Amino acid sequence: MSVNVHNPDQYMASLRTIIAQGRKKIGLLIGAGAPAGMRKIDGTYPLVPAVAGLTNQVLATLAPKYGAQIAGLKAELPKDDIETILSRVRSLAKVIGKSKVHDLDGPGFEKFGEEICAEIGKIVDARLPKPESAYSDLVNWITGTSRDSAVEIFTTNYDLLLEEAFEVVGAPYFDGFTGGREPFFDPVSVARNDLPARWTRLWKLHGSLGWCAGEKGEVIRTGKSSASHLVFPEHLKYDQTQKAPYTALLDRLKTFLGTDDTLLISIGFSYADAHVAARIDEGLAGNTSASVFAFMFKALDEEVAACDLASKRPNFSVYARDKAMMNGTPGAWVVPAELPSKDWGPIRSTYWGKPQSADPDQFLLGAVEPFCKFFAASRSAQIFSPIPAPTASVPTLVVPV
Repeated sequence: MSVNVHNPDQYMASLRTIIAQGRKKIGLLIGAGAPAGMRKIDGTYPLVPAVAGLTNQVLATLAPKYGAQIAGLKAELPKDDIETILSRVRSLAKVIGKSKVHDLDGPGFEKFGEEICAEIGKIVDARLPKPESAYSDLVNWITGTSRDSAVEIFTTNYDLLLEEAFEVVGAPYFDGFTGGREPFFDPVSVARNDLPARWTRLWKLHGSLGWCAGEKGEVIRTGKSSASHLVFPEHLKYDQTQKAPYTALLDRLKTFLGTDDTLLISIGFSYADAHVAARIDEGLAGNTSASVFAFMFKALDEEVAACDLASKRPNFSVYARDKAMMNGTPGAWVVPAELPSKDWGPIRSTYWGKPQSADPDQFLLGAVEPFCKFFAASRSAQIFSPIPAPTASVPTLVVPV
């Protein structure tokens, strides 16, 4: 009986070659697990809580005032994360008028939504630790190579940490907004994507600190981190002004995957967000030359949403701590006893080892800090020797270079 196994040396050598060069069109998808896996300035974790932690903190703060409404909304919603609750709060604010639901009328729910946004802003308004961070490593990789195509970063996070990382080193980026006093969103520039390749594209799929509604209800960027009204995508119902930024940005993700020979690499993203996952699924279905590499923090069996997508799309690969899923087939990581080359040991230690002394050896790049260090170190001098495929039955993933 054949057993499927995967050799991490084989895949990481290929990936290292790709990211060290500037020829391939590369995108990054960064989810809430990334800042949650980064240290604070004092060395503790997390820098910014993930969705579950953010939900708990916001609701705990607002419970003394809105406890009844929170309980009522949780009881009626299929999910009780902060985005789903906010979507429901805003929907009620628009449609119920003077009628009451859970003892609040429309204006009451509008105020509730504003207070949710304010609390999210307080929690998410973090700064990067100095002198280095995972994001500074990532920016060093982006800016360290002359590129044929711009790196495109798609993120569901609201924080301004990526913006800070680019601005510290003076690296240009474009986020879809243009203007001076009240920068406005320009969907034409997002769709055309014709800025120079040295300008990284930074697409905030779920909105951002500093986004707010202008006088005409349009979304503007304030440049402030403490805006009192944050604009988030509403999963239950969009109005016309809120639809424009998010639709354009999600369409940009699908367009990216529709381009020949592209690679999207995700970190800290669970694929549980149906809106984003659907665009990725559509993009991969329509373009077999595109690939997605999903680096996951948990064991493979726990990454249900990512594995579900990988089972349908052979050009979607999952890299979990204990196993990988390539070409729709899961297999355990098996590291050869011998190194592929005499100087590969330090490189292997960047993606394979013990996260903590008591842990077994495992694949490390599902955590954002080693992930970004791997990218930053990809341009270091290294003699690559051919890495033989494992002898067991292994689905081979051909990675175009």
